[in-house]
This record gives sequence, C-alpha cells and structure tokens, in this order.
Amino acid sequence: MTVVVVPYHQDERLPNDLIPLPSGRDHLVVDTALPDGDVWRRLVALDDAVANQVAAAVGTGRTTTVISGDCLVGVATLAGVQRAGVDPALIWFDAHGDMHTLETTTSGYLGGLSLRLALGAHADLLAPLRLRPVDEGRTVLVGARDLDPPEVDYLAASAVRQSGVAGLDAGGLPGGRLVLHVDVDVVDPADLPGLLFPAQGGPAAATVLAAVQRVLDTGRVVALNVACTWHPTFDGRVRQTRAALIAALIKMVSAPRP
Repeated sequence: MTVVVVPYHQDERLPNDLIPLPSGRDHLVVDTALPDGDVWRRLVALDDAVANQVAAAVGTGRTTTVISGDCLVGVATLAGVQRAGVDPALIWFDAHGDMHTLETTTSGYLGGLSLRLALGAHADLLAPLRLRPVDEGRTVLVGARDLDPPEVDYLAASAVRQSGVAGLDAGGLPGGRLVLHVDVDVVDPADLPGLLFPAQGGPAAATVLAAVQRVLDTGRVVALNVACTWHPTFDGRVRQTRAALIAALIKMVSAPRP
C-alpha cells in the first residue's frame, strides 16, 4: 500500500502534526509550491500534483491511501485514479452533503462543493485536472445528516444513493472498482472532539470503521481518501484518539484480502 499525505486545507499549508501518522511507515508527502493567483488556480495546481502521485501509485497495482486536511483533495484522488486508467464508482462518507455549487453555497466554504465537483459541477474551473465526472448512479453518500436545503433538493432529484453508516450493505454497492472517501466528521463529535464542522447524532468511530471494513472487504477499493477535518489541538487525549483512528484506517487498507 502507498500512503500519500497532503498537508493542506484547501490551498493553505497545515502544521506538520495535524495529520497523525503511525511511526515506522513510509509515506509520500505532496508539498508543492503553489502559484500566485486566485484560490481555484492554486487548488488546481495542488490537485494536479496529488493526482500525479496517486496515478503513479495506482499504476503499480497497489491500493493507495491519501490523507489530507479537507475533502477537496478527494477530487484529486479521483482524478489520479482515472489517470491510471480506472473508471471508479465513488463511496463518500461524510456528515455533510458536500453537494453545493458556487451558486447555492451561503457560507462560501469550498469544501462544501467537493462531492458535487466530482459529479461534474464547475468543470471549467477544474479543466486542467482532466477529471471525468462520476455518474450519479455510481455514487453513494454515506452518513450525511447535516444537509442544507439546496443539497436536499439536489439529492431528491438525483440518482445518488444515500445510506446510513451502520446500514451500509456492501452487497448493494455499485459495480467495478471503488474510490472510498472518508471525512472524519462522519464520526459523532462526542467520539471525535475538535472537528471543524461537528454534526451531532452521528455514529461512533467503531461503527464507521466497521462500515469502511465492509467496503474494503469487497476487494474493489483502489484508493481510500481520508479528510482530517479537525482543529489543531494540544490535548493529548484528543491527539491520541485521532492517531488511533488514522492508524486503524491505514491498517485496514494494508491488510491482505482473500
């Protein structure tokens, strides 16, 4: 397995310790100089570098894990898998819908557009990535419980399937290879403190890990994308909880499959 670390939240470099990694495991770090210009130009430059790393790793036949500070890197992971010649379906664990467009967002937070970008929104802004939109019917949104009205309306009219975390049935997933995205805020904030956008009423970390395991056990996951959407902290117990979650995800991906 290849682990690619992207220490960014959107186009901002994060502190080195925000993403806790298990000791003794090799990983690649994407830490590229971003160009001057607006946020989209900078994001595309970062995502292009990530996509190249992912494509190279996937091209060796190894499952790739990408760990970053926000969900937008999930678009880069998807583009990289596609560059390696794979046409994947998309399984998206998130407490939020990430289904906004620039026209519907009221906060202006670009992370809230992530999944919609993967489905083809604002393709002109992402043109240099050569991203091929994922078909709605091959997309599953898992654990979303904090949806804005425009997202509710879009999902109601779309072919995107929604599922709870505990009830996710691996047998009902789309066919073919899979990109699996996990925003850590899918976990209930009582179990994972310090999230950027906590959403009450979610599952425990153990329930999320069990659902992720069911997806991985299909043997069809080509890449796992993890978004560490949490605030920096000096609290030792919180840091330990975060590190344990990341270590568990990496261990699950690296475990041999039947």
